[in-house]
Amino acid sequence: MARTIDMTTGSPARHVLRFAVPLLLGNLFQQFYNMVDTVIIGQFLGTSALASVGATGAICFMIIGLCLGICAGFGIPVAQRFGAKDYSEMRRFVANAAWTSIGLAVIITTTVLIFCDNILQLMNTPSDIYDGSYTYVSILFMGIPMTILYNLCASVIRAMGDSKTPLYFLIISSLLNIILDLILVKPLNIAGPAWATVISQGVSGFLCLGYMRKRYSILRMEPGEGKPSGRHIGRLLMMGLPMGLQYSITAIGSIILQTAVNGLGSMYVAAMAAGSKISLLFGCPYEALGNTAATYGGQNIGAGRPDRIGKGVRALLFYGFVYALFAAVVLFFFGGALSRLFMDEPDAFIEENAHLFLKLNSAFYALLAIVNIVRFMIQGMGYSVLAITAGVFEMIARAVVGFVFVDMFGYPAACLANAAAWVAADIFLITAFILIVRREKRKVKML
Repeated sequence: MARTIDMTTGSPARHVLRFAVPLLLGNLFQQFYNMVDTVIIGQFLGTSALASVGATGAICFMIIGLCLGICAGFGIPVAQRFGAKDYSEMRRFVANAAWTSIGLAVIITTTVLIFCDNILQLMNTPSDIYDGSYTYVSILFMGIPMTILYNLCASVIRAMGDSKTPLYFLIISSLLNIILDLILVKPLNIAGPAWATVISQGVSGFLCLGYMRKRYSILRMEPGEGKPSGRHIGRLLMMGLPMGLQYSITAIGSIILQTAVNGLGSMYVAAMAAGSKISLLFGCPYEALGNTAATYGGQNIGAGRPDRIGKGVRALLFYGFVYALFAAVVLFFFGGALSRLFMDEPDAFIEENAHLFLKLNSAFYALLAIVNIVRFMIQGMGYSVLAITAGVFEMIARAVVGFVFVDMFGYPAACLANAAAWVAADIFLITAFILIVRREKRKVKML
């Protein structure tokens, strides 16, 4: 059995760090090639094209986040059965995750392509960048099946404690994405980087699938294990849909906020786009710590070890808080300079406002650490509905900022929307986490 980590015994701090580092590198590469799209578009096609991509950020987060969340949720029953050493049942969940993903890929892709134009209009996308925004986002949505393919395979592999293999294929696809960006950007304009992303994602997905089938003997199906099962599909949807909806519900607040920023004009949209791309790159450690928390929580609950949950959370929060200080210092001093990567010519207005966003956003990264770690730990323990509730709190906070405070205070209010969302979610999550751990410990004592 290749490269798996059993997190139900041994040092939680050592396990989570060993598991999180490859995840972090994978997230960095994933954000890196997304950022490269934006850098190349800004450098080769100009500020208007940069704003076109920026105006699609919230809607992409909502739809792609839905897919990512569903795939991550599908990995939770796999992690729980792996932790319980019930490998036959684990394989049944893997097979039914594949069947379910095929159906969801068709439904999601068809739906978003039909309503893409309507959504951009509702978001008040500025007319001077509308065509570019539609072209870019519609191509990315055509690639949803490739996004689901990679993330499902990666989720299954990570559920067994292997966070390295998906990283290797992401590195390959990242390099391919850069090459295709440079080849396609001139002849295809803004469509070139979009197609480069879809093709690269597909390559990483098929490589991951082929490797998984060949090298992981624990996943080789016994007779009858690969058949569709209503019971397994139901369990997967109970885990996956809440996690996917959590991303989407959170993104609704981001869409409302983006709509408010769109109303300020394309220059503010460009500034927010540059700042957001940099912030996403610097936020990768929190995605890695969150995904680590989900696997850790799933394995330990599956093994009947809720006593280890608190130790894992404390170790993850320590790493998250240390990084938060580092990131805030770097972005405070160098955020403006980093924003120049996205401009074909220096623009003081875009640089100043991108830097403002980065300074205000990074000052609250410790709150983001709590959001990701505690929420994903709760999901890994099997309480996905509570994670959705936290997403509702985030949505409400961003919506209030977008509807009320951006109109009153302008762009600076938009820069503080994430902080408001993180505060709202943390208040709920910390309370829920304490109650869940107490409940799980009582359940073990009763056995």
